[in-house]
Amino acid sequence: MQIKHSLIVGLAAILLSGCYTQKKSLEAAGAAYQKFNWPEEYQPEASRFFVFNEIEIAAPPQVVWEHLVRAEEWPGWYPGAEEVVIQKPGGAELDAGSVFDWRTMGLRFTSVVRECGAPYRLSWESSRGAIRGYHSWLIEPTEKGCRVMTAESQKGWLTFLEKTFQPRKLHRLHGIWLMNLKERSESALKEMSP
Repeated sequence: MQIKHSLIVGLAAILLSGCYTQKKSLEAAGAAYQKFNWPEEYQPEASRFFVFNEIEIAAPPQVVWEHLVRAEEWPGWYPGAEEVVIQKPGGAELDAGSVFDWRTMGLRFTSVVRECGAPYRLSWESSRGAIRGYHSWLIEPTEKGCRVMTAESQKGWLTFLEKTFQPRKLHRLHGIWLMNLKERSESALKEMSP
């Protein structure tokens, strides 16, 4: 009886932890997540799983953009991306309608670029059976460079497992992605300076 009670309490704690993380991500994003162009089915408030991250980068939006759209190069500097291949329309950079295959979070996905407004907006939709997600990037110019925000809204029953058993992993990986994007962009800007 004691083991059964402990198991129920443990599962409840895990579930509440996932809910708290979702709420915390929405609170951390504040009004910022409303700046993204979310399709109706991926509205963050109604999603099963949502994460938001942001960072200040001391480089202009165009420099950041150049690293962001070269998806096949991500595995060289972002540990959350593997085996990235742009299928359509081909070429070295993501563009409106691009289709790319890749591995992330241990799963293989096919993603389609749904929004591409250089150098400020990039969004793609990913799907794999029981999980679908919409990942958006927003780059806003600032006096010292730019503010880069990234957010992801997910749906599907598999998101329940992600939310329950690894609620902070995606947030942590996106944080690493932003930090590495910052480092690459700022280094590239220094190399361009006379």
